[in-house]
Amino acid sequence: MKFETDFHFVFRPGSATLRPLLLLHGTGGNEHDLLDLADAVAPGRTLISPRGKVLEHGMPRFFKRLAEGVFDEADLRRRADELAGFVNGICTHHGVQAPVALGFSNGANIAAALLALHPGLLGGAVLLRAMAPLKDMPAFTLPQTPVLLVSGGQDPMIPLAQAERLAASLRQAGAALTHETLPTGHGLTQTDIGLMSRFLSAQE
Repeated sequence: MKFETDFHFVFRPGSATLRPLLLLHGTGGNEHDLLDLADAVAPGRTLISPRGKVLEHGMPRFFKRLAEGVFDEADLRRRADELAGFVNGICTHHGVQAPVALGFSNGANIAAALLALHPGLLGGAVLLRAMAPLKDMPAFTLPQTPVLLVSGGQDPMIPLAQAERLAASLRQAGAALTHETLPTGHGLTQTDIGLMSRFLSAQE
């Protein structure tokens, strides 16, 4: 029986013993954007890759923003709830474990929102160029949930203070956090790929 949802998505089955990856693209991306990256850093895993439903000047995103770095928090909460329902549904339908989110930019921010608003939904997360998604982060607990946060020290879109605020919130929640700040901007580098690969290999 087909899994019914109004998300456009890719589901690609892989190893039953490894946690699936939930791939969450950046602004202007789609459900195909991160497939090659996932194959490079964690080959053989089941991949779940939805497309964000919000359009900003025709570019898909996972939630609305009012300006760069200023999020529509009511929409973010609603979209996080909606995405959590999709993740629960597709994992139940296919009988797979709670996934590890791998998100870039806007996708990393919605992944951070899932960690904060739906603790226990994810089995871990790789957050690439993420910031605290809410001005007032809620109290939540993620006991020993593995999270890799990779920031760019020269990122013009994500102030380092905002990345540090997210890191502090994750540590306070009890996550097993690794926070790396690279001497780069918003785009991904080979160093990012190496960090992701080592982090995900350690979770196998």
